[in-house]
Amino acid sequence: MSAGPLVEPMMTQDPIDLLIAFEKASVAPIRPEYVEGTVIVPPQPDYNHSKGAVKLTFQLHMAGLDLAGMGMGFRAAHQDGSTMALVIPDFYILRREPTELDSSYLRVHKGWYPIGMIALVGEVTSSNHAIDTGAKLATYAAAGIPVYVLINRETRTAHCYTGPSLPGDNPVEAYYANDTKVDLGDPLPPPAPHPTLDTSPFLVAD
Repeated sequence: MSAGPLVEPMMTQDPIDLLIAFEKASVAPIRPEYVEGTVIVPPQPDYNHSKGAVKLTFQLHMAGLDLAGMGMGFRAAHQDGSTMALVIPDFYILRREPTELDSSYLRVHKGWYPIGMIALVGEVTSSNHAIDTGAKLATYAAAGIPVYVLINRETRTAHCYTGPSLPGDNPVEAYYANDTKVDLGDPLPPPAPHPTLDTSPFLVAD
């Protein structure tokens, strides 16, 4: 299992610039994110994490979902336009190819696309499983992403969360109304038009 994540409290700096500073200061390659007012440097994914995420993305492509991908960063904004979150999901399905407006957004926000491009978002837990099951879940729900697929290697379960809800103005309180849960190895059925996912690639000893 990878080492635990580095978590730092947020300062009064633009989160995007703060993440750039973290990357420049690190002696090793890192991929910092920003959720719930905190900079998070996730542990480097291990082999089983990466292999499983790639296989899930491949399944989506084989089902004809050409906008499935990995590796891009996305920005969610508060109602006042300030940065709410900066995330790099393990896999996702986009609603559309990036438009000229999306490309302009990417330039203005220094490498982060608008999170509204995402139709389905997915995470595979590492040693920072509490981030994926807590802060990121709330972030994705607050951003209104319709489907959140979570592979929880800690509990050896797979989840498909739907029905994002933000009951007030605080994104920390956002949640998904529905959780379809299966054991790893069992098929996980997201809502149409997404294909049923084979979770057996995660049946390995971590």
